[in-house]
Amino acid sequence: MSTDYNYDDKGQFFPYFVLTILGLILCPLTYSTFAPSKQPGVSKTPLIKEDNYKPPGNEAIDAARRRQKRKERRLKRFTSIVIGWALFAYMAYLIAVTANAEGKIWDPYEILGISMTADEKAIKSHYKKLSLKYHPDKIRPTANQTLEDLNNHFVELTKAYKALTDEDIRNNFIQYGHPDGKQSFSIGIALPTWIVSEGNNYYVLAVYGLLFGILLPYYVGRWWYGTKKHTKEGVMTASAGSLFRAYDENIDEKKLVEILTTGEEMKLITGGAREREWIGSEEATIERKIKAAGLADKQGKVIGELDGWRRRALGLLWAYIYRADLEREKLNNAKLEVAPAAIALNKSFHAIALAYSSTQPVMASMRLNQCLVQAVPPHASPLLQLPHFTDEIVAAVERDGGKNHWTVQRFIACPGEKRKKLCVGKGLLNDKQYEQAITFAKALPALNIESAFFKVMGEKYITPASLVNFVVKMRVVPPGSTPPPVDTKDLLDEDPDETDVEALLGRNGKSQGKAGDQSTTPLAHAPYFPRDYSPIWYIFLADEKQGKMIVPPQPIASWEKSTDNFAVQTFKLQFQAPPQPGEYTFVMHCVSDSYLGVDKKQNVTLVISDPSKVEQIKEDEEISEPEEDSLAGQMNAMRGGPVKKPKKRSSDHEDDSSEESDTDGEEVDDQSETDTDTDTDEK
Repeated sequence: MSTDYNYDDKGQFFPYFVLTILGLILCPLTYSTFAPSKQPGVSKTPLIKEDNYKPPGNEAIDAARRRQKRKERRLKRFTSIVIGWALFAYMAYLIAVTANAEGKIWDPYEILGISMTADEKAIKSHYKKLSLKYHPDKIRPTANQTLEDLNNHFVELTKAYKALTDEDIRNNFIQYGHPDGKQSFSIGIALPTWIVSEGNNYYVLAVYGLLFGILLPYYVGRWWYGTKKHTKEGVMTASAGSLFRAYDENIDEKKLVEILTTGEEMKLITGGAREREWIGSEEATIERKIKAAGLADKQGKVIGELDGWRRRALGLLWAYIYRADLEREKLNNAKLEVAPAAIALNKSFHAIALAYSSTQPVMASMRLNQCLVQAVPPHASPLLQLPHFTDEIVAAVERDGGKNHWTVQRFIACPGEKRKKLCVGKGLLNDKQYEQAITFAKALPALNIESAFFKVMGEKYITPASLVNFVVKMRVVPPGSTPPPVDTKDLLDEDPDETDVEALLGRNGKSQGKAGDQSTTPLAHAPYFPRDYSPIWYIFLADEKQGKMIVPPQPIASWEKSTDNFAVQTFKLQFQAPPQPGEYTFVMHCVSDSYLGVDKKQNVTLVISDPSKVEQIKEDEEISEPEEDSLAGQMNAMRGGPVKKPKKRSSDHEDDSSEESDTDGEEVDDQSETDTDTDTDEK
């Protein structure tokens, strides 16, 4: 059997080639584009469904949100996918409608035009009719036929007939699929002949050199460099390096604002290729506006000591935080661009701070994130996150509130008439603005810690080096709400079934608030932030004396149950107990990354028992259990308590044994006599 290779000058195999290449590219590209997000807590539900509040400069903020959504849609990639699948469908259409005659399977029944169920007599009769009709001596060629065509057609009819009737030819057809035995076949390479034609070799080599020597290495290198250029937090590696070098255990929120502007992302927004677009008067405008908005002289001095893009970046970031109107469209757009970049850089700093386990930098990162989402200066009043609230309104509300700022919870807890009198009036809020502020305040997702305790699964006491679960029971209680009393059953934490391996290993997604839960958190109410933001809460344990975290923050991005019905949520932190017995006092922190004034802080005590004392206690408990047949045992059994089975006295045991022995002996003797009689009869 020979094989011939030829070039597909008719283009019959070319659609197969294109279809294969397109399938290899389009399938993973389409999946990566339209696959659902695996990030926990991703939601598109707003916190307030009918939110008519429009902050100052809302047009620019909405425009920035639209630009980001267009960027997220990846218009170029989507267009490429649509064009690619259209070409894929066209290639499939060409394959379906193009008849490849050379590739057809030789079928004698089809050639003769007879059914496969026909017997030999019917085949002979049908062939006789065809031979009378198509014999070259009986028919004349038409305008589109030649005598050779007629001879070939009759030869095919004869071969088909013999393949069904002649023994040898039939065997060839069965074994090789053709009456003549093994056949040579040709492979059509999916390339047109002009590619290998003489005179085109240099052009073809140039195209191949361009594709595989320049373009392919360029795109592969660009992809590889892109993967190495960014960290898993989504910031540039150079930016992460700058944040790492600037790390300080005593850092606070204001100092962190300065550090975030060292990122390369800030340089791209306010410098780099756009350096020439900036002029000195614009920098002066930024600094003048943020000082008028309330920036402290100390921070203003820091800005004045910087130069170039870094000075502009820090000024723009403070302008966003203080909600300063920079008058010029270009400056306001740049101000809105640095805010998301600052959030990304702050998350990178948060990851760096976690590696050091120091509480202060981690808390500074979380609290600054609240300020960036709400556009509120560090250490300012949480009331500024309410719609229409300005420094003047806050000052009017807090004028008799003492040194500490009011939280939203305190504001709502104030009697209605007094609350309205504090912030409604001439130069303050009107009734409509007041109602909008109250609407958000009563929807603020504040957490209420119902219970927090330590436990070891299956054990009553916690011993050194054991695997401890810190169980937190909480529920979402917006300010002004009156939740129903907590069911005591909801405050218990039952051990999982022994067959539930995932729960025993602490991987139960529902108890950890991870993906797959029943309820996701709504988007943060952040009218000044030019992005949709999904809020996250963090729970962690810290040693306040040492300033170190005992258990790293556990993010809560979704809820096990719906929060609308004040359902108790359960979250767990797992860690190894200290190696020595004693009492250890920790501080539990529950911190939001989106809202101010809703953080929770609570002291919790971990008691580590001495293993030897635990064993002694267990023995004493066993001894102290009353016997079942005693009055105390019966009373304890009625209450559901443990009881001991009564021990049998030795005399009773002997009596029972003798009675059982006598009975057994009688049975044995009877059986023995029966057996003996049987044996005797047989003998």
